[in-house]
Amino acid sequence: MGPGDRVPFILTHHPSHHRRPALRAAERLLARCESFWTEWISHSEYEGEWKEAVHRSLLTLKALTYAPSGGIVAAATTSLPENFGGVRNWDYRYCWLRDATFTLQSLLRVGFEEEALAWRDWLLRAVAGDPADLQIMYGIDGRRRLPERELEWLAGYEGSRPVREGNAAAGQFQLDVWGEVLTMLHVDRESGLPGAPDAWSLQLELLDFLEGNWRRSDKSLWEIRGPDQQFVHSKVMAWAGMDSAVRAVERFGLEGPVNRWRTVRAEIHREVCSKGFDATRRTFTQYYGSPGLDAALLLIPQVGFLPWDDERVIGSVEAVQRELVEDGYVLRYRTEHGVDGLPGREGAFLPCSFWLVDALVGIGRVAEGRQHFERLLALRNDLGLLSEEVDPSSGRHLGNMPQAFSHVGLVNSARHLSTARASVTPVLPPATGVYVDPRQS
Repeated sequence: MGPGDRVPFILTHHPSHHRRPALRAAERLLARCESFWTEWISHSEYEGEWKEAVHRSLLTLKALTYAPSGGIVAAATTSLPENFGGVRNWDYRYCWLRDATFTLQSLLRVGFEEEALAWRDWLLRAVAGDPADLQIMYGIDGRRRLPERELEWLAGYEGSRPVREGNAAAGQFQLDVWGEVLTMLHVDRESGLPGAPDAWSLQLELLDFLEGNWRRSDKSLWEIRGPDQQFVHSKVMAWAGMDSAVRAVERFGLEGPVNRWRTVRAEIHREVCSKGFDATRRTFTQYYGSPGLDAALLLIPQVGFLPWDDERVIGSVEAVQRELVEDGYVLRYRTEHGVDGLPGREGAFLPCSFWLVDALVGIGRVAEGRQHFERLLALRNDLGLLSEEVDPSSGRHLGNMPQAFSHVGLVNSARHLSTARASVTPVLPPATGVYVDPRQS
């Protein structure tokens, strides 16, 4: 082909024992495809700044959705490395429960209720059954068995081996997921979506399990392959799960042992503030007694655990900036502390970088948040896509791509910045939708 040439073609696939699909007119199919996407995005209610970038991210989230089930995969690829030539190569072609709340909020608040409803219903089908058997991820069709194996005959991207199929993290205990699911169901109830049958009975079972297991150490939201720890974020999300139950009773009149839940909620709060906060450094830590930090600490005020103007929140945001930011991008944690049990290091995590934008807006440093956001926007490729991570030194994308969580972060940060007023602190509601303005507290 030469410059200006246009050659339509169709690439298709079918099992050898099936009849070949009928030939179709490529130009007609292309026009129909373009019409579908143009019509779909026209229903967006987003009217803030950076509209083109937000719409591109929403289109990406829709494209990562499996239409028959409503599940949204974390990424479309496997084993793209978090460090070139390293072993941190994972399969992300599955649906993570943890992403549910953020994804649901981003879709609901820009008008895509149908997609939000499909995602909620997928989640409810996936987690039905014994709460003790809850997995942190499932297949796009809800399947539970995701065995991990190494494809030794493949060289890997730029020599990054092993190439993996499946994900062993599906069998890990990650405490925060119970809180995430409970929080998502509370957001769903507050949003006014059509009620899910048996949603409250499911919540009661999840709460019963959480009440008896919140003291357990776990693998954290980062799915470490080192020893279990008492991770602060995991405890905070256990608190958020209990908090959502209390609020459900108080606001919607649902029945449950609310006084017992209040007691557990208060006990978790006291323990986190006592064991998870380093008064000398004025910050919460990654886990009890840890010398390191965790970017997930930026979510503490978003779930309502503490208000935005609390000195412990502000101190934690500033500590993350001091210790986890490289060239303007946020690391999940410092791999040199050895917490994840893996060799080498990784790039800066883009969802965490968007969390820093939100945190800066929340504590009233809107101009600084805007500056960080514009820097993140500049990372998008020519198609407006973002990966999981970025190499701070070179700006190259790292990890699987496109990454749903990164695009959810972009949508939410753009929305927060578009509605922020620098003179008002805070401006962000917590993820549970339960927000206590510190100006009135």
